[in-house]
Amino acid sequence: MFESVLVANRGEIARRIIRTVRRTGLRAVAVYSEADADLPYVREADDAVLLGPADPRQSYLDVERVLDAARITGAQAVHPGYGFLAERADFARAVEKAGLTWIGPSADAIERMGDKINARNLMEQAGVPVAAGTRMPVTEVEQAVVAAAGIGYPVMVKTAGGGGGIGMGVARDEEGLVKAFEAASRAAARSGGGPAILLERYIERARHVEVQILGLADGRVVAVGERDCSVQRRHQKVVEESPSPGITAELRERMLAAAVRAGEAVGYRGAGTVECLVDAEKQDFVFLEMNTRLQVEHPVTELVTGIDLVEAQLRIAAGADFGPIPAPRGHAFEFRVYAEDPKRFFPGPGKIGVWKEPSGDGVRVDSGYAEGNIVTPFYDPLMAKLCVYGETREEALERARRAVADFTVVGPKNNLPFCAELLDHPEFAGGDYDTGLVSRMR
Repeated sequence: MFESVLVANRGEIARRIIRTVRRTGLRAVAVYSEADADLPYVREADDAVLLGPADPRQSYLDVERVLDAARITGAQAVHPGYGFLAERADFARAVEKAGLTWIGPSADAIERMGDKINARNLMEQAGVPVAAGTRMPVTEVEQAVVAAAGIGYPVMVKTAGGGGGIGMGVARDEEGLVKAFEAASRAAARSGGGPAILLERYIERARHVEVQILGLADGRVVAVGERDCSVQRRHQKVVEESPSPGITAELRERMLAAAVRAGEAVGYRGAGTVECLVDAEKQDFVFLEMNTRLQVEHPVTELVTGIDLVEAQLRIAAGADFGPIPAPRGHAFEFRVYAEDPKRFFPGPGKIGVWKEPSGDGVRVDSGYAEGNIVTPFYDPLMAKLCVYGETREEALERARRAVADFTVVGPKNNLPFCAELLDHPEFAGGDYDTGLVSRMR
């Protein structure tokens, strides 16, 4: 086992990783920008290195500065967290070229799954169900019009690279397709990606369900349950739960088996997620994408299995054996607490005057901030993840209601009022919801 780990990230996820790194007896090295110097994760690490200004391009996204931080602190391994450099194959290769251990899947696996069109074609070859869609990159709107006519409306339009739902749009006719294609192209240009666009058949009232996988050091790939991520605004997740209340046991088994095949198809190693769209009425599913990193919502899987997924990543990267995978039990939710307007979901940064986290049986808070910190406009507005566990979904819901009511944040705008509203919404409370729920609420 390596003895020190540099966490190439910030905020909530850096703090969460540092906690496990130190618990397992390893030395944790943090990196930070000038804007993040006072955040808790910087103090809680054994060592911390200033990368540069707030601009991510001059700090968290600067590969050479991150590697220099590892060199001067003597870090032996690098954990990328999620976002920033986590799914950059060139970063994974640079880490290994520097003689460090990369805590994640191979650069080849990251590259193969990073392009949605390539990933979709590969999954189809591996026997994983995919929606009708384009098998080649679409770069011109005229091509998109022809392709959509062949697929049949409505179609989902999205960039071939990148994640997080950015640039996605639904087209129900040719006029809508032109608008969605142009929006996706602009999003691809802003993110620095290529002009390739993917079109797929859109599933009405779909659920977004993902399977957590682990590629073990001995070459096996195992599935560790599923998470329902259907509560979304602007195609971005807000609340997740496990198990999914919208799928049958038979569908769950098929999805888990397909996720294992997906991991095996790329020789996957470490923690990853196979995301799917589920037609709840037909109880069928199709592959959406594969995230080659730790997910924001990984705590819900940890709560229902007892597995520390970060510790699993460390052990797998070190080539260590991994014990039996516990069967999930009980029910868990995660509520992403954002510094944003609870109605329109626009970012609302500011200084935190009061920060009071809830506690009690089955309550876990993974936070990146504390009282007195400033939520800046430079990064994602996620402040914390409020997670709850119960023996049943009903018990978990009741604990969630109490925890949301007991969570106090004064200063930045925050979406806790939205979380309270959601918990009392009959569709969510009853478990019969889909990715359009938030739009119907607004």
